[in-house]
Amino acid sequence: MRKKIIAGNWKMNKLPNEAINFIDKLAPLVKDTENEVVLCVPYIDLFYSLLSAQGTNIKIGAQNMHFEENGAYTGEIAPNMLKAIGVEYVIIGHSERRQYFNETDASVNKKVKAAFANDLKPIVCVGETLQEREAGKTEEIITQQIALALEGLMPEQVQNTVIAYEPIWAIGTGKTATSEDANNAIKAIRDKICQIYGQNVSKSVIIQYGGSVKSTNCQELFTMTDIDGGLIGGASLDPEEFAKIVNYDK
Repeated sequence: MRKKIIAGNWKMNKLPNEAINFIDKLAPLVKDTENEVVLCVPYIDLFYSLLSAQGTNIKIGAQNMHFEENGAYTGEIAPNMLKAIGVEYVIIGHSERRQYFNETDASVNKKVKAAFANDLKPIVCVGETLQEREAGKTEEIITQQIALALEGLMPEQVQNTVIAYEPIWAIGTGKTATSEDANNAIKAIRDKICQIYGQNVSKSVIIQYGGSVKSTNCQELFTMTDIDGGLIGGASLDPEEFAKIVNYDK
């Protein structure tokens, strides 16, 4: 049975002292969960978060990385830099990175390969715009995105990829896909992976839902057949609210 991964994406929020305080409050609230707890924090919070999370069941991830391990890329962070300080997860291809920083399916693919080369666990984001959804292209868009993101990977690497389906129209808008719509989209991703990599891989790959997930709707979403937890934005900025989402099954 696939485990649930509940990952918080803080985006561009929280100073180091706020990150420390957050983890100190969150740790006792989630210590008994069987779900995997991940916090993806800004670069300047990584080291402090890793120290604060020592001895807890909270994993720390980054929100982005470059695909090269060194070079003249001013302002970028390399995958081996993240690994060197103990980071475990990294978000790749978030819609905000695609929208504001011109990330493409090709660059996402390079980053996924670089993550595995450095023993990092990628959380690969895919999702459609409102216009694409209204045009009935959801399945076409997200299956194409995932095929390109995973191109050239070995089956065991795909099995160890976390995929986050985040409909762009639901991120930070308060709108959420119905549990059935979210599950159907994730099932389409799983079917595409089955087509390329086989049933064993598709059955074991973890696929999250993201997009205005809150404590009030997480249980309905996370108990659907194909949804394996969530990538949580705004609701991950409050330790008590995030803990309720992590503990949705208690």
